[in-house]
Amino acid sequence: MNKQKIIKELKSWGIIVSVFGVLYFTGLHVEVFGFIQRLTLATGLRNADADTEERGRYGSTDYKWMLQDYTTGEKVNLEEFKGKTVFLNVWATWCPPCVAEMPSIEGLYQKLKDNEDIVFVMLSVDEKPENVGEFMKRKKFTFPVYQEITSTPSVFQTRSIPTTFVFDKNGEIIFKHTGIANYDTEDFVKMLTSH
Repeated sequence: MNKQKIIKELKSWGIIVSVFGVLYFTGLHVEVFGFIQRLTLATGLRNADADTEERGRYGSTDYKWMLQDYTTGEKVNLEEFKGKTVFLNVWATWCPPCVAEMPSIEGLYQKLKDNEDIVFVMLSVDEKPENVGEFMKRKKFTFPVYQEITSTPSVFQTRSIPTTFVFDKNGEIIFKHTGIANYDTEDFVKMLTSH
């Protein structure tokens, strides 16, 4: 390889590394990677499987969990949601797959927010509450976001985010999905409204 080719190759790699460096250090990498992942959701290949045939596999909740609403600061006991179907999503503002699936969750929330039998619990694991508020304002999401006050019950503990759970009116976990998914589908709406 001659000297000019080596210099040209180094410049190319320098530009690529610089772009990734700028994206990472400015925090824009979350938005960019989230956008790319959102494109995969648009294909329909990542629709959430609304099949609940494996009921009982994931256990049930005892509702002993205290949360705090990020917006109002109001403390909420999960027991208040007994008798309702609960959509619980564990996420963070720094997680590209979480950010990518948020528009589909907002769409689902908009369809079901007036249904008194369904509750949305978007549980942020961000360490800085101000990040969540800024994120929600910037994205114009309206679903309720919570942080935990007491330890996460073992049935909802997860090592990966995003993770979504749905538990029925009896507290039985009827759905669990780890990773990105499109929840704004007719099948998923039917699943939530039928439990």
